[in-house]
Amino acid sequence: MSLKDKLTDDMKQAMKEKEAGKLKLSVIRMVRANIKNVEIDKKKELSEEEVLDVLAKEVKMRRDSIEEFKKGNRPDLVENLEREIDILMQYLPQQLSEQEVRVLVAEAVKESQAVNAKDMGKVMAVLMPKVKGRADGKLVNNIVRELLNQ
Repeated sequence: MSLKDKLTDDMKQAMKEKEAGKLKLSVIRMVRANIKNVEIDKKKELSEEEVLDVLAKEVKMRRDSIEEFKKGNRPDLVENLEREIDILMQYLPQQLSEQEVRVLVAEAVKESQAVNAKDMGKVMAVLMPKVKGRADGKLVNNIVRELLNQ
C-alpha cells in the first residue's frame, strides 16, 4: 500500500472516529492538501520518496514553530504541535538514533575526505541521501559541525 493510500485510509478512519480523531483528521487533510499542491506544481504524481519529503517538511515546519512558541511562552500551542508531530511521525520511516547518525556522519567525513568546517558541504552532499527522512536535519547538521571542528 502506498503512503498516499495509507493517508487516505487513515483519514477515513479518523472521520469515523468523530471527536476522538479530530486532530488526526485535521493533520492528515493538511498533509494530503500539501501533497496535492506539490503534485499540481510539478504537474505529475509524486513518488513515494517525494511524498516522504513533503511529510518531512511538515514535521520540520512544526518543530521550527515549537521553538518559536516556546520563546513566546505558549505551552498550549507547543503541546498541540507535538501531538501533530506524533501523528506525522507514524508515516515516516523509523528515525535514526543519535548514535546511528554519528556513525553515518563519521563515514561521510571519511568518504568526502573533509578536514575542516569549510568542507561541510561535501559531507552533507554525501550524508543527506543516506539520512533523508530518517533523521532531523538540525541534529545531522550539529553532529557534522561538531566532528569537523575537532
